[in-house]
Amino acid sequence: MEPEKRKKLLVEKAVEFFSEEGFEAGTRELARRLGVSQPLIYRYFDSKDDLVNEVYRKVYVSQWNDAWTATICDRQLPLRARLLDFYESYSQAIFNRRWMRIFFFAGLRGLDINTRYIGRVGELIIKPICGELRHEIGLSRDMPITDAEMELAWIMHGTMFYQGIREHIYCTARSVDYSLTATCAVDMYLTTAPPIVREIVEKASR
Repeated sequence: MEPEKRKKLLVEKAVEFFSEEGFEAGTRELARRLGVSQPLIYRYFDSKDDLVNEVYRKVYVSQWNDAWTATICDRQLPLRARLLDFYESYSQAIFNRRWMRIFFFAGLRGLDINTRYIGRVGELIIKPICGELRHEIGLSRDMPITDAEMELAWIMHGTMFYQGIREHIYCTARSVDYSLTATCAVDMYLTTAPPIVREIVEKASR
């Protein structure tokens, strides 16, 4: 097998392995599952951390859709419609067993996968939502987005994320209607957040 194809196969198998066993599991067991030698794995990866970084790129970076931010910021549609379109696409991309399990195993292990991903969501999803809400309710975007505004959007986002936890981590829901969840989460955000954001911005601009 060509080296690049073998490396891609090793990453794919590592994704499956870590999503079921967690990151405490070692490369020796991974090699045994694959029917290869441990030294073969380290021929392609300098360390276990290097392999974990490849898993991150495979599961998180490669599934990230740059169009999500564009969807949120496309003012040809009302903000509610944009948010619902975004969450429809987002839920299809991330709410699957291996994505969710790797995310939680990484958090328990103290890896920075979670920090990197949450940082990306904050900058490319949450902050644009906050800016678009300001525009929707006629407020200026000249003032930097505040932590309180970010928190309001995170609450909406967390409502969606929790449904993924119920389905793939707790296994207490055989299937989840993510469209219904998105409708409820978005409508609650667009109902409760505007007066709070107005007060935040008005106080900060005095």
